[in-house]
Amino acid sequence: MKSTGMVRAVDKMGRVVIPKEIRSQLQVENDVDSFEIYMDGDKVILKKYNPTCIFCGGLDESVNFHDYTVCKTCIEKLNSMKDTI
Repeated sequence: MKSTGMVRAVDKMGRVVIPKEIRSQLQVENDVDSFEIYMDGDKVILKKYNPTCIFCGGLDESVNFHDYTVCKTCIEKLNSMKDTI
């Protein structure tokens, strides 16, 4: 793990600001992207959240359908199945 040399205080609400340099490196857009939060022993790990396909778990090109992420491949498979119903 690479140290950035940056220190940020926790405010009264328990929030910590992620430095702009780190957000830029991860291509995180304010009010658009989210983070997944993990614990590893005494470490807190933040990872940019990338929603995966509800069917296959893939990260390929995807769309949001009724709050679910569906990839292009699964959409094509579902389209081909509609003829069999």
